[in-house]
Amino acid sequence: MLAYPPPAGYPDRVSTLTSGKGTVLPSESVTFSDHSTGTQVFQVTAQGRNHLSYFLQSSFSPAQDSLIFTSYRTGSAQLFEAAFPSGDIRQLTDAGPIHAFSPTLSPDGRTVYFARGGTVWRLDRTSLEESVVVDFPGAQLGEITLGDQGRWITAAYKRGEEQGIVAGQVDGASWTRIPFNRTVIHPQFHPLEPEWIEFAGDPAPRMYRVSRDGSGMECLYENPFEEWITHETFLGETGDLIFVHWPQALYRMDWTSREIRKVTDYPVWHVSPSRSGRTVLCDTHLPDLGLFEIDVATGNRTLICMPGASNGGTQWNEAQPAIWKTDAKSALSWMEVPIDRVYGPQWTHPHPCYSPDERFVTFTSDRTGEAQVYVAENTVKR
Repeated sequence: MLAYPPPAGYPDRVSTLTSGKGTVLPSESVTFSDHSTGTQVFQVTAQGRNHLSYFLQSSFSPAQDSLIFTSYRTGSAQLFEAAFPSGDIRQLTDAGPIHAFSPTLSPDGRTVYFARGGTVWRLDRTSLEESVVVDFPGAQLGEITLGDQGRWITAAYKRGEEQGIVAGQVDGASWTRIPFNRTVIHPQFHPLEPEWIEFAGDPAPRMYRVSRDGSGMECLYENPFEEWITHETFLGETGDLIFVHWPQALYRMDWTSREIRKVTDYPVWHVSPSRSGRTVLCDTHLPDLGLFEIDVATGNRTLICMPGASNGGTQWNEAQPAIWKTDAKSALSWMEVPIDRVYGPQWTHPHPCYSPDERFVTFTSDRTGEAQVYVAENTVKR
């Protein structure tokens, strides 16, 4: 029995599936009030498994009139977009499966960049024309993030025993492979100093930086294996870093001095900052208390809604990073393990993120039995 019943109208909004690049499907959107806060929540998808990008970037278009998302409704991971708040769904890709958590929008919203195998692709949202930015034959690329106002791209990569990150310009120029001696995840450009890329070396020490030309590799914090650091990202336009010490608290690191300060005295899970860095979104786990907005200056938090996600992954019960016992050892990351043997099924995690103007919060939840895309109104007063 589901902990959260489907919203009214959920089952009969699903129609017989047609598919193919450019196929337009009827709206699947329904709205309901969160049972804990009364917040209005939009369930945007209802057909098959669907989820948003990871917590490093928003899935909203700049105008907030559509959301890009990954769907398995055709049998493999493909890119779709849905008009918001209630509109048609359009299929954007239909070739080989994309990396499910790689899609990211250009700052003007006209282009989606994503990974497919060892290739970075660009897709024009109007014409649906796809073209190659760069190809690394035999490699496997992970999440993609943009930097320097959308002029540069970085992604984690793995090819055989070689691991690290790649970085280059969106026009295909100046691409560099930067090797690292173990799995790399979550590479991202500094918002104010885009010549720097911060990335995670999994599992520990965790936080590193390197110049996008491959020089200046540096460990930012020499945490021991037993200190489980995860979900690091930049604190908006402050240029500082925030990171989670699981399952203890949220911390802030000064980018220049490396001074570390505690933000909360309670555990958080995935985190996503506002543009200014004054607030941070988070989901929670063990127990799941809901999605919150945190005031960084005080650590005070306000409940937005209850996502009702199953939050899969037995590793979160551990006090330190669990030793991988599945195919994840040989994959780029746990996000690339076959879906029936995944180390931590990411589509069961909310990964909240702000809309561009921060009036809405996106999240993923499998509360209806399968992962779907949701948007909640952000009623927290600033």
